[in-house]
Amino acid sequence: MTLEFILRIFVAAILGGAIGLEREYREKAAGFRTHFLVALGSALFMIISAYGFEHALTSPEHRLDVSRIAAQVVTGIGFIGAGTIIFQKNTIRGLTTAAGVWVTAAIGLACGGGLYTLALASTLMVLLGLEAFNYWLRRIDSKRKKASHHKEEVTDSEE
Repeated sequence: MTLEFILRIFVAAILGGAIGLEREYREKAAGFRTHFLVALGSALFMIISAYGFEHALTSPEHRLDVSRIAAQVVTGIGFIGAGTIIFQKNTIRGLTTAAGVWVTAAIGLACGGGLYTLALASTLMVLLGLEAFNYWLRRIDSKRKKASHHKEEVTDSEE
């Protein structure tokens, strides 16, 4: 079982690192190392939650609730993510990074639970979403610049 657990944290770290590389490339606050560690740590917490206490519960009156630690990971990651959000001059920055850290924790939990296909599909969807979002923002920005430039030309010719 130990090799399976090592595989789970390894896959989580790789998938989280993939998301972190995209964030690093965009020069965001939480990059490769943060996402790598969040996914690995979440997977480890999930493994500990599901398997770490089964020997301590030897009597029938004790129950094991594997969802408790996972629920606390969600709360803890929310706290970390909140630290990446900055409100400055009527602009919010870091919200996508916070959401990325949050979903990376979920991917880590999925790997810790042995749900590799779900974790991989989620990672691909996150990367696709981040790239598609970036593509559309660039297109909107270039249209806005063209419109602004055209408006300046019209104003200059009227003078």
